[in-house]
Amino acid sequence: MNLAQHFLSAWQALMANKLRSFLTILGIVIGVGAVVFLVSFGRGQQAAMTSIFENMGANAIYVSGSSRQLMGGVRPVGTLTQEDAEALSNVNKAPAVIAVAPMYNQMFKAVYGNQIRTISVMGTTLAIQDILNYKVAKGNFFNDQDEHRDASVCILGAQAATDLFGTVNPIGETIRMGGRKFDVIGIFESRGGFMGGSADNFIMIPLSTMQARFGIETTPQGHPVQTIVAEAASTSVVNTAKDQISQILQQRHHIREGEENDFNVIDMQEILKRMQQSMAVFQVFLASVASISLIVGGIGIMNIMLVSVTERTREIGIRKAIGARRRDILIQFLVESALLSLSGGVIGLIIAGLGSIAISGQTMNNMPVSAPISMDIILIALVVAIFTGIISGTYPAFRAAKLDPIESLRHE
Repeated sequence: MNLAQHFLSAWQALMANKLRSFLTILGIVIGVGAVVFLVSFGRGQQAAMTSIFENMGANAIYVSGSSRQLMGGVRPVGTLTQEDAEALSNVNKAPAVIAVAPMYNQMFKAVYGNQIRTISVMGTTLAIQDILNYKVAKGNFFNDQDEHRDASVCILGAQAATDLFGTVNPIGETIRMGGRKFDVIGIFESRGGFMGGSADNFIMIPLSTMQARFGIETTPQGHPVQTIVAEAASTSVVNTAKDQISQILQQRHHIREGEENDFNVIDMQEILKRMQQSMAVFQVFLASVASISLIVGGIGIMNIMLVSVTERTREIGIRKAIGARRRDILIQFLVESALLSLSGGVIGLIIAGLGSIAISGQTMNNMPVSAPISMDIILIALVVAIFTGIISGTYPAFRAAKLDPIESLRHE
């Protein structure tokens, strides 16, 4: 028999027991469908996350405070100041840095009418708009005069605007934060969210206003800030800019060579890389869990093929009696088990494709959801399904091939 005849014979055998065949491949259907959908979903979210980070400034560098080990076991928390940010903006000391914006965040209850939301309030400077590509959808960003006179003005993230105002236009309205009134002068364009949070659920005010209105005390080192965001002149000089930032802060914080820094310097690409690694690990975990269904499906195929060998013992004896070789019997049962698994893989792919279509255009945490099924995923899924069937059918096929034709003909 040639391969086409083997396939025809296998198909006829499977169609003779349609319900049993379908129940046998159910594990393969669930396994392939789940793995393909989860891997595609993970890729889609990874692509969306990459896009969000790129829109937040590909050349951005974040400086945050950390603790430092000193003699005697004391670990004071490192303090960044607005004066540190001003030093980093010195073009003579850090020529690779073209913009710097200090930031100070606090959580406040924002109140408008009967709406109350606990929202992160970010105090920062004008430079943040260009460094992190904040775009105003309605209204305006605060200006130099607002900073100089500590104006009580604010710009709302897209989600914060929706939560507080619903369908009402917030521009010109007044909200209360920390017991103080603020005029809404703008709304940012939506930036999307990731990892269970939202990049749009915040309120931005001038840093000078944050310091004046909410009692942020000046320390001996200067005006404290939590983060300093800097922008490198280009992607190619990001590492140079990080080195220059580190050198300036080490000098200002009196950190000698060999001592641990009381600050961390990390660029956007490094943050993105870490996020992608975390997503990849989570994606592998989900795919591994879904793969259990493939193992269960493979066991089901092996079980049903053993039953099939027992049921068709006499048929095998007759085929051997009229000249079928062991190889023919072996190939016949291997093709049958592979066809079973392949059928489950195809159905699983169809289900995964329908799931992908169903979630396309939806949003999760203000981030568009997609699960694009690429050709490499389809090919891998089909190959895995076929090999699962072949591996599962190997033992039953060898068992059928080894049957003695005389004993098989006597089987009732």
